[in-house]
Amino acid sequence: MTMSPWAKRRRAMYGTGVMVFFLALAIPLVFFSIYEPASCFDGKKNQGETAPDLGGPCILLDPAFVQPIAVQWTRSFAVRDGFYNAISYVENNNKEAGVTNVRYIFKLYDARNILIAERTGETPIYPGKVFPIFEGRIDTGNRVPVRATFDFLTDKVWEKMLDPSRGIVVFNETIENRDTTPRVDAEVKNTTLESYRNVVLIATVFDANGNAINASRTIISRIDPTESLPVAFTWPAAFSEKVTRVDIVPLVLP
Repeated sequence: MTMSPWAKRRRAMYGTGVMVFFLALAIPLVFFSIYEPASCFDGKKNQGETAPDLGGPCILLDPAFVQPIAVQWTRSFAVRDGFYNAISYVENNNKEAGVTNVRYIFKLYDARNILIAERTGETPIYPGKVFPIFEGRIDTGNRVPVRATFDFLTDKVWEKMLDPSRGIVVFNETIENRDTTPRVDAEVKNTTLESYRNVVLIATVFDANGNAINASRTIISRIDPTESLPVAFTWPAAFSEKVTRVDIVPLVLP
């Protein structure tokens, strides 16, 4: 039996419709089975990133677009015979970029430039501020350091960050017993609506020329919202110079 031209066209239209239907089902299935949406973990430079998985919407930042850290100065100070405090002031001009954790090392040298002591530690790099890094009671074996250096030991992994200590303020700084056993007192206030634990406060005293004379550290185990607490810093011996300024910096782990 010969099929009429109209029947042939109808069968062809029907076959084409069936094919289009199955293609309409298959294409999305194939697409979604092989499609991977852009992310900050796909190893590709996409979605406005400045390097693969860095910059743009990603929390990790491209080091090429981050200002370098500057170490302003590093010094060591006698605590008592054979023990020294070391402090370094570090400047990060990146307003919303910091590092959660990086390892560092202090090295102390004697008058013959011989290494006599070293101390390693870990610290965040806080965004948009100058902040101190402090190590206390470094044992020099009764040898006298005349020079101190500070260096970072590991690569810095930069990320988007705000200063977690921005809500902690220090005020009412006073100094007593300058000529015997100096003591600095101050008030610390939490101006935020959240509690903070293990708030590190580092006090540095300066002479009239802006040179650091000594430094000390204390820790507040907990400070609640809008709470104010007293803090004190002490030294066992009189300072070598007259103190004209006290710099107390609060640091909160991010």
